[in-house]
Amino acid sequence: MQHTDILVIGAGVAGLTFAIKMAERRPELQIKVITKSKLGETNTSYAQGGVAAVWDLKVDSYEKHVADTMDAGDDLCDLDIVKIVVNEGPERVRELISWGARFDQHEGSYDLGREGGHSENRILHYKDLTGWEIQRTLNEKAKTFSNIELVEQIYAIDLITQHHLGYSVTRVTPDITCFGAYVQDKARTEIDAIIAKVTVVATGGAGQVYRNTTNPTIATGDGIAMMYRAKGRLENMEFVQFHPTALYNPAGENPDFLVSEAVRGFGAVLRTTDGKEFMHRYDERKSLAPRDIVARAIDNEMKIRGNDFVMLDCTHLDKEQFLGHFPTIYNKCLSLGIDAMKDMIPVVPACHYMCGGIKVDAMGRSSLNHVYAAGECTSTGLHGSNRLASNSLLEGLVFAHRIAEDVDKIIDGISYKEGIPEWNAEGTIEPKEMVLITQSWKELKEIMSSYVGIVRNNVRLKRALARLHLLYEETENLYQTTILSPQLFELRNLITIAYLVTKSAHMRRESRGLHYTTDYPNKLDFLDVTIL
Repeated sequence: MQHTDILVIGAGVAGLTFAIKMAERRPELQIKVITKSKLGETNTSYAQGGVAAVWDLKVDSYEKHVADTMDAGDDLCDLDIVKIVVNEGPERVRELISWGARFDQHEGSYDLGREGGHSENRILHYKDLTGWEIQRTLNEKAKTFSNIELVEQIYAIDLITQHHLGYSVTRVTPDITCFGAYVQDKARTEIDAIIAKVTVVATGGAGQVYRNTTNPTIATGDGIAMMYRAKGRLENMEFVQFHPTALYNPAGENPDFLVSEAVRGFGAVLRTTDGKEFMHRYDERKSLAPRDIVARAIDNEMKIRGNDFVMLDCTHLDKEQFLGHFPTIYNKCLSLGIDAMKDMIPVVPACHYMCGGIKVDAMGRSSLNHVYAAGECTSTGLHGSNRLASNSLLEGLVFAHRIAEDVDKIIDGISYKEGIPEWNAEGTIEPKEMVLITQSWKELKEIMSSYVGIVRNNVRLKRALARLHLLYEETENLYQTTILSPQLFELRNLITIAYLVTKSAHMRRESRGLHYTTDYPNKLDFLDVTIL
């Protein structure tokens, strides 16, 4: 048994920002941050575009940013939460700068970019590696605190609740309380319990549930799945954002390489394979429309024409400025024989961001006692049915700060739970064939990509649910009878995510934001959805 005052699961922008904030406030508390990969291998580090914040009040305003966020979210956002994030965001970004973040400047001022759905230039960025720069800053800052323990290659399996003490826990059980988590060190087969007064879930997204995704291979929805098994409340899982412009690579790669929305904000234009513009037929904002609109438009053009991709035209842009802003994108294209200054870039939509997840309040509290959540694994109310570009990093910063404020107030009144049982692995054996896991993973991705993608209908969703049930039964049998491994954990979690996305999509009888169904093509007043 290990003990720590605070357990943070995940080491991206939300997890590390919280740990730093908490370490500053309470240097006497021990904070353990665990990550299932290497420190720095997070969804955060893959973010290209930037972080949105109202910076130049001469041309921009908080009201404009609020309006843009509400519009992108198709008015399903929580207005109070949107105002909190937009109003508090700039101060959180200034703190990040004070910790060492190096955002691009031009003539002594920050070079503010613009992306789809934004009415003004308000995106702070570091070339096309903004997430990497933020992750670098947080990694270095966290290492300066003696009371933060950063532990790599530790996989979180389950949140420990009364269920593990022998009590019957259901979704209507009052006062479900978390006492820490069961984890596995990847270098060992044993499973340990980390007992904590407070647990913060910051595990990121679940893009690996689809065949094509911009998310790294670690994005397997672990935190959301753990919360679901612990009978915590989730919401809005049907809203899966497909980024309109992932680089089309016929050889295939995982993850798909992202061509940042900032490229379109810089002036790039979407065209069909024969060079014709098409976005004007879908939205007056053309290539700078919100992501849900652009992704559906591209999907439609591909289906109409029978093409595997559309083109992103950068050939008219200034080469020196383009290379200064997007060196990584330019070099990646060049490695595939595409000179973005001479050739149009082939792009396709790819799974990018989960707008739903663990339901939390304005202070990041989940429905489980002593569990907070922040970042992409949550549903705060900020994104509604579609995330506005570059609001995600901002959300992580703001909610990490608010969670630290709340934990500071309550942690002295919480004691460690005694009597937590060790993990019971009795009766399990070594898996005979790893192909049972890898093949199920492939089947899962095909099911979700074919039936629960950008455009949906009830027939596809019902078929997906039937196929997912079979995968669930097969995987649970493996889980109960074999020695556990990270590969099996991730498969099990992704099947849970797939079920939640599909079930939620089947329940929402309207088309809104990222959820578009041909059975209910319009936005309706009647809803049969939401909290799971």
